[in-house]
Amino acid sequence: MMDDSASERFAGFFETAEPKLRRALTSAYGADVGPDATAEALAWGWQNWTRVEAMDNPVGYLFRVGQSSARRLLDRRSVTVDWDPPVVGGLPETDPAVEVALVGMPRQQRVAVVLVHGYGYRHREAAQVLGCSKSTVANHVERAMAKLRSALGVSDHA
Repeated sequence: MMDDSASERFAGFFETAEPKLRRALTSAYGADVGPDATAEALAWGWQNWTRVEAMDNPVGYLFRVGQSSARRLLDRRSVTVDWDPPVVGGLPETDPAVEVALVGMPRQQRVAVVLVHGYGYRHREAAQVLGCSKSTVANHVERAMAKLRSALGVSDHA
């Protein structure tokens, strides 16, 4: 059982971590699985708060927990990921052609570009959530944007 101080610290952590995890996991696993994976990751974080609180990057660690939960959920549900652009958390509605292009790209690229260009995360923030380096996020975003430009017939040069 957590004391009141630890409960308050977790509540503060939850307030900032939940939207980040939900956005990242929903971007990766779709609107059917992402929110459930987020809930499972945060429940694990609550049960292991002493351990999680001491980590350098608790959000990144819980993202990995959420990925494991998402894979288990997908196995149990015997479904494939039909990625729908997340409608929760403030992502603006997008052109259907963009949505089709996002569906066709690798998960890491899709998540990075949705976090950075859809939700306005800085590369550093996305890297922290995803548990990777800032340069990895930059590479994923660069590749995803090149694929989007190609799919949409948009040139880099105005």
